Amino acid sequence: MTIIFAETGLLVGFFLPGDSLLVTAGVLVNANLINPLGLSTFSNLLLMNAVLCVMAIVGDTVGYSIGYKAGPKLFNREQSLFFRRDYLIATQKFYEKHGGKTIVLARFMPFARTFAPVVAGIGKMSYRRFIMFNVFGGIGWVVSMTFLGYFLGKVLGAKDIEKVVYLIIVISVMPPVIGAIKTHLASKKAAAAEKAKSS
Repeated sequence: MTIIFAETGLLVGFFLPGDSLLVTAGVLVNANLINPLGLSTFSNLLLMNAVLCVMAIVGDTVGYSIGYKAGPKLFNREQSLFFRRDYLIATQKFYEKHGGKTIVLARFMPFARTFAPVVAGIGKMSYRRFIMFNVFGGIGWVVSMTFLGYFLGKVLGAKDIEKVVYLIIVISVMPPVIGAIKTHLASKKAAAAEKAKSS
């Protein structure tokens, strides 16, 4: 719960594994390895979803408040291990292109989900409009990921839980890795073009 809140609500949460955590939680609920109240498996899944949806929605609301109050100053903040200005700028460009639906789409994009509500706050999006996208996106993200894990657990069985978890981690890490490779290749290409131009 804390990780879901931190990833969506705190600027330092951009590196947290939200997708893989949610899918893994679904797998573990299916195997009845998470059931503190002794509920039926499906009731336990629904309760977990309700709690996680609230955390995801509250997290985005906190992110929006940070952006609304701090405003453009965030773009001048030094990049560090706990704050990535380049991710903030990339999310702003995505927001400019896609508008309010960015709040929903970013839920399924590592890193962007941390910065999308902040960018909405900086852009002074109407809170009424923001909360609509926030609720829809938060519920859609949490429910789709946990149910995916739940049904993967049903299909593959308890004995393969470890393999499923590893697969989920690999899949969730791939988009940022691919993005980093693309950025590196683009900067290399730009540097080569600049060098050819000057010679």
